[in-house]
Amino acid sequence: MIFLKQRTRTYAWLFGVNLFISAFTFGGGYIVVPMVRRYFVQKKRCFTEEELMSMAAIAQSSPGAIAINLSALAGYQVAGLGGVLVSCVAAILPPLLILGAVSAFYKVFIANAVVAAVLKGMEAGVAALMVDLIVDMCAMIVKEKSAFLTAMIPVAFLANFVFQIGAVYILLACCLLCIARAVWKRRGVQ
Repeated sequence: MIFLKQRTRTYAWLFGVNLFISAFTFGGGYIVVPMVRRYFVQKKRCFTEEELMSMAAIAQSSPGAIAINLSALAGYQVAGLGGVLVSCVAAILPPLLILGAVSAFYKVFIANAVVAAVLKGMEAGVAALMVDLIVDMCAMIVKEKSAFLTAMIPVAFLANFVFQIGAVYILLACCLLCIARAVWKRRGVQ
């Protein structure tokens, strides 16, 4: 009976926090990471910062929306398969309802100056959250004291920003380089 109450509380908390995160994060999947950090890592201590970054990398590289993938991974970490189901439903509901309302009243929204101003404000908030996430990720990489990984940061930035190479190609190149590095290390070549 006590186990059932604890499980129910855990599911209720997962549902509430994922619903909140999904409803109030605009701008894409990476914006969810700071919110997940706040509630799952800092407040509840469900997993560590390093585990969150690993989950974010998995969520980004898996098919589907990053926000849904990350909520599923966080739910699994907290409550297993039931946590995945609860977290995914909670993460899908707000966008589904919001997009349904926007599509139903598209002509009204598109012409409304207040809605346009709110969206511009959201863009600024999203940019700030993305910068925060990037700074944290870079700090974790630099903390590893690996010249190889630290050098990948500016090289990847220059490849995309200056040379206009697509993010997919940059990610593939970084993955292949890290795999090659791991193979060389395993063989004793450093």
